[in-house]
Formats: sequence, structure tokens, C-alpha cells
Amino acid sequence: MSPRTPAPATPAPRPAAPTTGRPTGTNRPTTDTAPAARSTGTTRATATRPTGPDRTATSPADDYARFCAGIRRTCGIDLEQYKRAQMERRIRTFAERRGEPDLGRYLKRLQDDATELDAFLDRITINVSQLWRNPEQWDVIAKRILPELAPTGTVRAWSAGCSYGAEAYTLASLMARHAELHGPFRAEVRGTDIDARMVERAREGRFSAADARDAPNAELRRHFVPETGGGWRASPELRRTTRFVVGDLLRGTAPREGFDLVLCRNTVIYFNEDVRDALHARLAAALRPGGFLVIGATERVAQPAALGLRSVQPFTYQKTEA
Repeated sequence: MSPRTPAPATPAPRPAAPTTGRPTGTNRPTTDTAPAARSTGTTRATATRPTGPDRTATSPADDYARFCAGIRRTCGIDLEQYKRAQMERRIRTFAERRGEPDLGRYLKRLQDDATELDAFLDRITINVSQLWRNPEQWDVIAKRILPELAPTGTVRAWSAGCSYGAEAYTLASLMARHAELHGPFRAEVRGTDIDARMVERAREGRFSAADARDAPNAELRRHFVPETGGGWRASPELRRTTRFVVGDLLRGTAPREGFDLVLCRNTVIYFNEDVRDALHARLAAALRPGGFLVIGATERVAQPAALGLRSVQPFTYQKTEA
């Protein structure tokens, strides 16, 4: 996952399309103004600043706070939403390695040099993802969640913080396999991330051999096409099922039409508690009653009942009926 996170904007109404034996969907270039994310194990996340005292009025000695304010003005990333000790150490170490230990001067360099800004964003956002990451969670989705959702005829899912799409394509492949074994239903997977570069990569659906190292071989060969160099590309069917958009997980209003399944894994570990709780509230609001939320195996929802959620499996919640 990584520390930038997008969330879905209001999804378009479900089209009244005939069902087939395989999931259908779209994969057209789109930009969402509402929430989006990168998780799956990756996410760059920006956040709206909480109301209260002006955090820009910092001590003259706090060069880190001034640096954060400058980055927020430059590219919209609010570094103060992240745990300070961890993020500050990462930034100072990186700036020193780039030959500029003074954060004020390094900020100016970032504002003047787009290539350096790209390198900086790649460092502070942790893009760790792969196909079938945390296989025990995919087992729960395949055996517990999809059997409950698929009989409704349509399953709409959101990969919040999708990075380069490994989580979204893994989910799409599980949906396709469920349709093959148990009957057709309409499948739609929305992936969102704040990093436009990752979204473009996700639309391509290409993965390295390392990305596929834990993928079940039979499933990989069933739904992905081998490429030269040991890589894999998602099949045309999976690419039709998925749609990737740019957006900010912590901005915008929650979708008006609820999702059946929301995945946001390995993201909130980077956030302060207040930001984490606000994000979980947003994710819960994006679910329809009866829908499921799956979070990372090292994460927790602080007060699920307050969000209308109940735990049904480790790291898996279901929204209670309204």
C-alpha cells in the first residue's frame, strides 16, 4: 500500500445490461472528483485538513511543519495527516541523500524541478502491491462474500487506494471464476488512486513476475496472458470489468449509490488516528446495507458499531441493514 489515497466519486447508475456468463464493465480513462485510493497494498493519500486552529502558524524552528505546508500548496499532499516520526524520518533521510539536508532549500528544489518532485513522491508513497496479496483474505472473499453477493445479479466493488491495480484485477478474476462455476452476474470493479501515474499503469493491467509470485498458477493462467520477460497482462475480459479513476480518498462526498464490496487494505496504518477514523466512516458510508468492507490484516476499525458495521470475519465487516 502506499500513503496516497483516492476514493470513488459518485458512481454512475448501473446500466441495465443483459447478464452473461462473465463479468462485464468498462475501463475508460476517467477522472473522478470524489474519493479514490491506492491500497491493495498501496496508496498515496491526501486528506482534507480538520477544522480547528491554523496549523500553518508554526514555530520558526519547525522546518518540517513549514515543509509540509509547502508540499500541501505545491501538490495537495497533506503530510501532517501521517504519523510524524515515521514520515519526517523518511523525508529527512531522502533529502540528505539527494544532497540537500536543509528542508527549506529542498522544498524550493521540489517546486522548481518536476522530475525531482516525482522522485520525492515515489519515496514518500509506498507502492507495495501484488496479485493475490494476503491470500487468506481472498479465500474469505471467494468462499464467504461472493456467494452472498452474486445471487443479487450485480456486484459493484471499490478498490480504494488501488495503486497499479493488482487488488482490483485479483478481485475481477475471482468474480469471473465465480460466474464460471455458479452462474452469471454483472461485475463492476472501480479502482481509485490519487496518483495519476499509477492509474494509467493500472489501466494497462500489466504485472511483473514478482507481482504474480503468490498468485495461484491455475487462476493466473486462466485470467492473465503471459508476456515476454515473465510478466503477465490481465485478459481483455478482466480489463472490461475494471475501471480506474483518479481521486482523493478523503475528499468529496460519499457515493450516492452504495457499493456491495469495498476493499481498503494496508492504507490507514500510515494515518493519524483521527484521519483513520474519518476514512473508515467514509468507507462505511459508501456501502449499501448488507455490503462488505475488507481492511488490511494489520488494521482495525476503532468503533465498527458506530459506523453501522459488524465484524463477520477477521478484518471483514458487513454493513447492517438500515
